[in-house]
Amino acid sequence: MNADYSNRNADLGALYPDHLSAVMARHDDALEKSGAAHAVIFSGCPRYSFLDDNTYPFRPNPHFVSWLPLTDLPLSYIVYTPGEKPRLIYYQPQDYWHSVPGVPEGYWTSGFDVRVVHAADDVIEHLPAERDKCIFIGELDDPAHAFDIERINPSSTMNILHFARGRKTAYELACMRLASRRGVAGHRAAETAFRNGQSEFEIHQAYCKAVSLADNELPYGNIIALNEHGAILHYTDLDRDAPSEQRSFLIDAGAQVHGYASDITRTYALADAQFMNLIERMDALQRDIVSRVRVGIDFRELHIETHRLLGGVLVDADIASGDPDTLLASGVTSAFLPHGLGHLLGVQVHDAGGHMENESGNVIDPPSGHPFLRLTRVLEEDMVLTIEPGLYVIDMLLEELRGSPAEAHVNWNTVKWLRPFGGIRIEDNVRVLPNGQENMTRDAFAAA
Repeated sequence: MNADYSNRNADLGALYPDHLSAVMARHDDALEKSGAAHAVIFSGCPRYSFLDDNTYPFRPNPHFVSWLPLTDLPLSYIVYTPGEKPRLIYYQPQDYWHSVPGVPEGYWTSGFDVRVVHAADDVIEHLPAERDKCIFIGELDDPAHAFDIERINPSSTMNILHFARGRKTAYELACMRLASRRGVAGHRAAETAFRNGQSEFEIHQAYCKAVSLADNELPYGNIIALNEHGAILHYTDLDRDAPSEQRSFLIDAGAQVHGYASDITRTYALADAQFMNLIERMDALQRDIVSRVRVGIDFRELHIETHRLLGGVLVDADIASGDPDTLLASGVTSAFLPHGLGHLLGVQVHDAGGHMENESGNVIDPPSGHPFLRLTRVLEEDMVLTIEPGLYVIDMLLEELRGSPAEAHVNWNTVKWLRPFGGIRIEDNVRVLPNGQENMTRDAFAAA
């Protein structure tokens, strides 16, 4: 990543013991309430392409990654028994076709009883003998990987762990700050490539080089969208040829450090002053919403308030007419902003537990008419979430307004002007504090 990354690892090492203690305490609680004695956490298994001997890129079990910073260690297990040192069954195959995991080393090793095995059949020697008192956590394609453990991902256990994951430890926060800095380095390189007239594919390559991550190491597929492609919310096609005219650039791209993700979006204009002004308006709206983040805020209410503010932007920019509440109630704002305001962030980009009311697994539904909101909880200290309002010309959604009272509120001539620019999204990663927030993304841009 850079020359002083080893020093940053040393900083993480100082925070890691308390993190490990917190993870163990979560599992103590989950095991007690689930009536189990042991947790067996499986890292995952490589998957093969159909009728082929090539595997898909390995994605580890996020529960495994929350214990220790090993994101490329398939067919390995953590065995945890309350009151005992957690055991890592470290799979190191004897293989001359592929590279294999090296000697276990790093700041995490002192926290584990590490057992290196060279064959899958050897795993069973290091598992608890009482399989009926075990809980297996992980994706299971092959029943053999469970070694006769019958309780697979029981909902009582998973709900407790997912709900607790909403609040991050100091170690996790430090990893996510580093992921933000890494992502910002990529964003700056991508903006330069855009302004130099490069294609989406070339911009993507510039990003990957700057963050020093291969495609399969990114936390999600980069959205590199020039011009009207910015209206496709999950655009990942990556045109190899640059467009004849560069107008706008929307980039939604993140990075990861030890499995913890950043998720950052910015939108740029090349020269059009009117579109630049609209980006500035959306940036001001986004910063306004971020400033309202604090402990005790119902995220559903923040999402609805975002739509009211967006209604004001639409009117000020002559994209729509009417008062913000009317634009919200009639569905106009949802046609221009169909996705949710944000989501939890952590070892998964869309981290688990966003709709959970409590550790029992009760669900808090999104507001009526806003089904894609991924976070509906009341905000708690040390949650990390995204704030990502947008404004897009999505013809499929706008056409649904035709023939309804909402049609008269849309200035279709301005929509026609905006269409070639696609859309705007601004996204920051924000930590919740008792009386405010920490904006990891803006801090990373400032540090850069």
